[in-house]
Amino acid sequence: MKPSTVLIVDDSRVSRMLTRQHIQVRHADWVVEEAANGDEALAKAEGLQPDLVLLDVNMPGMNGVDAAAALRVMLPNAHISLLTANIQAATRQRAQEIGVGFMEKPITAERIAQLIAPLEA
Repeated sequence: MKPSTVLIVDDSRVSRMLTRQHIQVRHADWVVEEAANGDEALAKAEGLQPDLVLLDVNMPGMNGVDAAAALRVMLPNAHISLLTANIQAATRQRAQEIGVGFMEKPITAERIAQLIAPLEA
């Protein structure tokens, strides 16, 4: 089984580092890339073709919901999930409408384990 590729999209460098750490503790062989906003995520995803994309919602430029919608079209087979402190019902509903997952912050080992579980099956 080939190592999975993950794209972490968050304007917080600390959040990206923490998420990366939780993933690599479990899967040191996985490729983990980072983007600081939605525009950067779209640019990286095209060449990277990630198996999993984790996106914050509130970021400068293109927000995570709009980026997730665009990535859903670009990467129809990828697992895409919002990982955010924005827990408004409208955000959850929009995630469901575009066919992406939703996970609340804070980032914990347990939450990251849930998000990467589909790639471990």
